[in-house]
Amino acid sequence: MSNDGKIENKPSVRRETAGLALGFLGVLVFGGTLPATRIALGVFNPGFVTFGRATVAAAAAVLLLLVLKRRFPRQDAGALALIELLLVFGFPILSSIAMQTVPAAHGGVVLGILPLTTSLFAALISGERPSPLFWACGVVGAVLVVLFALRDEGMQLSQGDIWLLLSCLAASLGYVVSGKLSKKMPGWEVICWALVISAPFSIVGTWLSWRPEFVTATHAEIAAFFYLGLGSMLLGFFAWNIGLAMGGIAHVSQVQLLQTFVTIAISAVLLGEVVTGETLLFAFAVVAVVSVGRWARPTHGDRLRANDKPPA
Repeated sequence: MSNDGKIENKPSVRRETAGLALGFLGVLVFGGTLPATRIALGVFNPGFVTFGRATVAAAAAVLLLLVLKRRFPRQDAGALALIELLLVFGFPILSSIAMQTVPAAHGGVVLGILPLTTSLFAALISGERPSPLFWACGVVGAVLVVLFALRDEGMQLSQGDIWLLLSCLAASLGYVVSGKLSKKMPGWEVICWALVISAPFSIVGTWLSWRPEFVTATHAEIAAFFYLGLGSMLLGFFAWNIGLAMGGIAHVSQVQLLQTFVTIAISAVLLGEVVTGETLLFAFAVVAVVSVGRWARPTHGDRLRANDKPPA
């Protein structure tokens, strides 16, 4: 070990880098959520999209937990119930309502404030204390995406924006709770147990929200529905929760600034929305902010959490 401690810090740097990589993988999956929701809403209603996708994800989660013979962590039941409320039901229903009135790309821009709100909840709940430079990068990134949203006169605050902002708060708090719990158990197990305890409500909600006209769903609408259940609701959280635990909640959440542009790109391909040169300029600016934030070193409290080994 060197006197300046560089050798000691190398494992931490590698772990943080791996956490950021996993967080970005989660962002890629989450980036398709709003476009897929908009496609699914072509025939399904918001209630069925919310409860149905949770039911699909819960079925897969039960199978996985049974195969691996995992025992329910009773001591964490309260945290899991909160994750259920915020991420399994809260964000999906709020964002589904929003997607009835605003374009998916617009929604992706509004959700660009997720990293900042997640960092705020992380500071309040998890005890993380990012540096002033990190906070500056978060604010600049949030300002960039807000400016992007307001660059056209038609993009004004609407009811859809309000629902999106509420969904943003639900997701942010849910990310912090699940990321904190992922330091005690594997990240994939956190979301699986949250889905399992939500299953009774999901099944009943799916049954009550079913309508006969749903049988006319196209292949694209069915595929979007199952993407939401198996991708956005399950597999995306596998990578995201592990990344939060390895790299620190506040730091890894900054990668989600890129989700805006992942959503825009997917919307362009699947929904035919146009990506302009101005959009690309904003994308490069946000990437630059994320890069600076990546190297904004945390204070002692955040470093301790970033150094924690992820659960096996």
